[in-house]
Amino acid sequence: MSTLASPLRDRLELDRGRIAIGGVHALVRLLLDQRRADARRGWTTAGFVSGYRGSPLGGLDQQLMRDAELLDGHDIRFVPGVNEELAATAVYGSQLVEHLPGPRFEGVFGLWYGKAPGVDRSLDAFKHANWLGTSARGGVLAVVGDDPSCKSSTLPSATEGALAEAFMPVLVPASVGDVLRLGRHGFEMSRFSGAWTGFKLVTDVADSHEIVHVEPVPDPVLPEFTWQGRPWKPTRRPGVDLKDTTSLESEVLQGRLQAATAYTAANGLDRIEGAAGDAVIGLVAAGRTYLELRESLDRLGLDDAALERRGVRLLRLALIHPLDAGRAREFARGLREIVVVEEKRAFVETQFRDVLYDLAERPAVYGKNGPDGAPLVPADGGLDADRITRALARLLADRLGEEHVDLRDPVLRPRKPKINLLGTAARTPYFCSGCPHNRSTVVPDGSIAASGIGCHVMTVFQDRSIGTTQMGGEGAMWVGAAPFSETEHLFQNLGDGTFFHSGSLAVRQAVAARTNITFKILYNAAVAMTGGQDADGGSDPAAITRMLAAEGVAKIAVVADDPSRHPRGTDWAPGVRVRHRDDLDAVQRELRETPGVTVLIYDQACAAETRRKRKRGLVPDPATRVLINEAVCEGCGDCGVKSNCLSVEPVETEFGRKTQINQTSCNKDYSCVDGDCPSFITVTPGTRAAKERLPEIGELAEPVRRPERADVLLVGIGGTGVVTVNQVLSMAALLDGRHARALDQTGLSQKAGAVVSHLRIGSAGADRPGMVGAGGADAYLVFDPLAGTSEPNLRRCAPGRTAAVVSTSEVPTGRMITDTAAGLPPSAALVRRIADRTDADRLVALDALGLAERWFGGTTTANFVVVGAAYQAGLLPLSADAIERALALNGVQVDANVQAFRAGRRLVLEPGWTAEPAAPTAAPRPLDGTAEAAMRLVDESGADGELARVLRVRVPDLAAYQNLALAERYLAAVMRVATAADRAAGADGQRLAVAVARNLYKLMAYKDEYEVARLHLDPELARRVEEQFGTGASVRYMLHPPLLRAVGVDKKIALGRTARPAFRALRAMRRLRGTPFDPFGATAQRRAERRLVTGYVAVVNELVAGLGEGPGRLDVAVRIAELPDMIRGYEDVKTANVVRYEERLGELLAEWRAERSPAGV
Repeated sequence: MSTLASPLRDRLELDRGRIAIGGVHALVRLLLDQRRADARRGWTTAGFVSGYRGSPLGGLDQQLMRDAELLDGHDIRFVPGVNEELAATAVYGSQLVEHLPGPRFEGVFGLWYGKAPGVDRSLDAFKHANWLGTSARGGVLAVVGDDPSCKSSTLPSATEGALAEAFMPVLVPASVGDVLRLGRHGFEMSRFSGAWTGFKLVTDVADSHEIVHVEPVPDPVLPEFTWQGRPWKPTRRPGVDLKDTTSLESEVLQGRLQAATAYTAANGLDRIEGAAGDAVIGLVAAGRTYLELRESLDRLGLDDAALERRGVRLLRLALIHPLDAGRAREFARGLREIVVVEEKRAFVETQFRDVLYDLAERPAVYGKNGPDGAPLVPADGGLDADRITRALARLLADRLGEEHVDLRDPVLRPRKPKINLLGTAARTPYFCSGCPHNRSTVVPDGSIAASGIGCHVMTVFQDRSIGTTQMGGEGAMWVGAAPFSETEHLFQNLGDGTFFHSGSLAVRQAVAARTNITFKILYNAAVAMTGGQDADGGSDPAAITRMLAAEGVAKIAVVADDPSRHPRGTDWAPGVRVRHRDDLDAVQRELRETPGVTVLIYDQACAAETRRKRKRGLVPDPATRVLINEAVCEGCGDCGVKSNCLSVEPVETEFGRKTQINQTSCNKDYSCVDGDCPSFITVTPGTRAAKERLPEIGELAEPVRRPERADVLLVGIGGTGVVTVNQVLSMAALLDGRHARALDQTGLSQKAGAVVSHLRIGSAGADRPGMVGAGGADAYLVFDPLAGTSEPNLRRCAPGRTAAVVSTSEVPTGRMITDTAAGLPPSAALVRRIADRTDADRLVALDALGLAERWFGGTTTANFVVVGAAYQAGLLPLSADAIERALALNGVQVDANVQAFRAGRRLVLEPGWTAEPAAPTAAPRPLDGTAEAAMRLVDESGADGELARVLRVRVPDLAAYQNLALAERYLAAVMRVATAADRAAGADGQRLAVAVARNLYKLMAYKDEYEVARLHLDPELARRVEEQFGTGASVRYMLHPPLLRAVGVDKKIALGRTARPAFRALRAMRRLRGTPFDPFGATAQRRAERRLVTGYVAVVNELVAGLGEGPGRLDVAVRIAELPDMIRGYEDVKTANVVRYEERLGELLAEWRAERSPAGV
C-alpha cells in the first residue's frame, strides 16, 4: 500500500485508502480500475479510448496523454478522434476484436467521450454500434459531458433523451466517487446487457474534485435474467445482416434494456432512502440533483430523522433509462404523491407515470408541474439546492405542516430590488493577452463576419461578429441566406480545430453552391478553448492550401505574424502568397472582391500556448519588452483598439487616464505598438537589480481558533490561479486527514472572466453537493473585488455567518481596454459592498497584487497572500503545514508561494506590518530657477485647497513646457475663474476652478514634436526603465513622424540612442512654438490645437458670467468645463475626438443658454 508521500501518484495507483481526485481525472482511474479488476478475475483484457474534447470533458485527452505510460502498461490505448462520430465508430470497432482472426486479448473495453453536441452528431454511429452489441469481456461506456447551465456551450444540454434514442441504458453519477463506482458498473452492465452504457456526467461533477476512499470493488452480481423464456445471452455480431435488419430489433429495444434494469436491481444501484415505514410523499432525483435535493431538505429542517418522522420517502436513481419498474413500484407503495426533481424536460417523470399507470392504487406524479397545474420544478438552466428549495418549500409545508418545515431559508425571502450604486462594470470573458483573434477577427469597414465554435466566439460579446452555428456548420448558413439578401459577401471565422473536425465540409458546400464567402481559417496550432491541445488530424497551412485548391476554392491567401516561418520553397498551392499580418485589411479587401469562395489562413500561434512553451524552453522567448511613457500617452485607447489586448491597461494619474503595459501578463505580441501614438518604447532588458527582500516574517502564532468545518467561496479572474488555490486547499485537506469536496465554476470565464470556486471542508465525508448555497458561505475569499460584488456571489454570503478576505487590487475589465469612458468603481466602494453582505467586523482587506508585485516581481503569488490572511483569520479548518506541503506538491513557484502565504498571515497578525519598501534616501530633484519662480506665482495667487495642489503641479510644468509667460497666462485665467466662482457659489465654486485648471492646462500643453521630445528626455523615464528592466537596458523609441506620413510610410520606425540628439534639439526649439518661425506650427493639427485654447477660454468666460443667473448653474458649468478631457490622442485619433468634443460642447452650451433665468437674458 502506498503512503501519502506520493498523493499525486496515489490518485491513480493507490488500491486502498484516501485520494484527492477530480471528476475528469477519475475517468482515467476508472480505466485502470477496470483493467485491474479484470486481471484479478484472470481475464486478459485491454482498453480503448476515443472521443473529442469539449467542456466539461475538455481536459480528458490531456490527462490521458499525461498518464500514457501508466495506461500503456495496462494495455489501455488512447486514440483521439478527429470528431465525435468517427471516435464512436472507432470505439465500436474495439468490440469487433473477438470476431477477427488472431485476437490478442479476450476482450477490449471501450470508452467514448464527448460533450452534448457530439452526442447529437454521433447518434447514427451509436445506433449502428448498439445494434451489433458489445463484447462479453469488453463493454462500452459512452461518457457524455452535459452542460445544463450552459457555462461553456452555445446551448444548454440534457442528453438522456438522445442516449435513450440510441438504445442505451443511462447511468448518472452524483459525485467523483460515483464516477469510479458507477463507471465500473457501467462497463459490467454493458458486458451483461450487450448494449453501450450511457454515462451522463454533468458539469458540476466533471468540474469538481474531492477526497474519495478507494478499495478493490467486489465483482458485480450478474442476475439470473431470462428473455423470451431463455437465459439471457445478448446477440453479438460483426456486422449488420442487410437481409434481415429487423431480426435484432426486439432484443435491442427491449431485451438489452430489461437486462440493464435487472443488473441495476441485482447490484442495488437505485436506493430508497428517507422514511423506511409508512410515508405519504415521495421525492425522486438522480445523480448530482439528488445531492442538491438532500441539501435543500436539510435547509428546510428535514434531515434523516425528520424524513422518517414526517413520512417522506426518497428514491436515489443511478439508472434513469430505462426506469427499473420493480424498484419504482416498491418506492411508490403507500404514497399519495410523488415529485420527480430533474433538470430540463420531464424524462424520469414520464417513465414513472408509465410504470405506475396500471396500478389499482397509485400516487399522483408531479414534476415539471404541481398539483394545481402550475410550473413546479424549473425546466430551464440547472437545478441547485437554492432552486429546489424555492420549488418544494411551499408544497412540503402544505403536506407536512408549516410547523415541521423551516421556511426561514434566505432563498424564500421576498427578493428586494437591488439598487446598483457601483455602475455597470462587469468581469466578462475576453481574449488572452496577445491572442491572435484580437487582430484576425477584424474585418474591413462595410463587411460583416459570422462567428463559430472556438475562442473566437467571444467576438459576439464584443459586437465584432454575428451569430453562431453548430460546430462544423460555419459558413453553410450563408448558403441559405445569401440568395435573399442584398449583402453580397460574408467573412466566416473558422478555427483550425473546427476545420479539421468537420468545418472543411462547409467549405465544400459553399463551393458547390457558388456562394460569395471568405472563410477565415484561424490557424493557431492549438485548441485553446479546451486546454491548448493540438488539433486532431491537423495539417500545416501549406497542406491546407493544397486541400482547398483541390476543392475548387477561387483564391487562397495566407497572412502570418512571422512570414519567415514559411521559407522559400514551401509547397503552397499554386498562386498562394504569404504576407505579413499588417497587410490583413488589404488582403481581406482583395478576397472580398473575388467572386465565389475564397479562403484566408491567418497563421499565428495561440498566445497562451506560446507562453507555456516559452516557460518550458520549447520556443524562443523574445527579449524585447514594450513600455509606454505615460507622460507622452494621451489615454486615447487607440493602442487598445489596435491590439484589443488585456495587458494594455488603463491607469489613473494626476494628468488623467493613461495606459500602461502589464509586464506580468504581456505575451509579447507587440500589436499595441501600432497605436497611433509616440509614447511607445521597446526595451531590451539589462542587468536587473535584485528585488527588495521581503521583510522578515518571523515566527507566526497559530490562529486563536480554527473551525472544524467550513464552506468556502472563492471568487477571482479566470486564468489567474483561482482553480489552483482550490486544488491546493483540497490537497491540504487530504494531508490533514479531512474530507473536502470542491467545485470550480469556470466555463468560458477561464478566459479573463469571473471565476467562482466552492470548497466544502469537514472532518468526515458527507454525501452533499460541492456548491455553497444561499447564505451558506463561512469564508469568502475575494481575489478580485469587482467579481466579489457580483450579486450571485454575494447571495451566498450572510452578515451573521460569512467572514471575507478581500484583495483590494484593481484589475481593468476587457471593456476598459477599448472604451476610454469605461471604468471601475472605487475599490473602497467595492469593499464596502462586500462588508455590507458579510460580517464587517471580521473583514480583512489588503492589496494582494501590489504586495506580490513589490516583493515577488510579479502578481502570480497574490492569491496565496489572500489564502494566508484567511488562514490566520481562523477561517480555514486546515493546518499551515498541510497548506505548505500542498504547495510543494503543486510544484510551481513553491518558495515564492509559501512566502506569500506566510506574508498574508503576518499581515493579519500585525496590521502595521505593511511590507512597504523603505523610504528612498535620495533627495527630491531640485527645482531650477524657472520652476521656483512658477511655484512662487502659485503661492502668491491666493489659491488654496485642491486648487492650490493642482496648480502647484501644472504651473511649473507649463513653464518647463515653454516659458514662464505661458504659465503666468494660465494661472491668471484660472484665478479669474476662481474669484468669480467663489463670488457666485461660495466654497462650492472651487469645483469649477479646479475643472478649468485641469482642462485649460490640458489644452495649452498640447503634445507637439517639441513636447514629445522633452518628455522622452525626462530623467523620470530613464529611472523607470532602469527600475523595471535593469541597468544597461537599451531603449528604442517607436515613432511615426509627420514627414514619413506625408510620403506614404504607414509604419513606425524604431530609433535608438541616435534619437536623443534630435530630441535635445527639438526640446531647445520649443521656444519657437506659436511664433512665425515654428516649422511645425502651420499644420492643420497645430492650428486646431491653438484654436481650441482660445475657444475654451471664451467658453469659460461665458460660464463665469452666467453663474449667478439661475439655480443649478454650477453643475452644468462644471460639466462643460470638463469636456476637453474628451480630446485625447494624436493625429487622426485626436482629430476625431475634437469633432466629438465640439458636438458635445454645442449640445451643452445650448442647454446652458436655454436655462438662463429671465433676469439673465
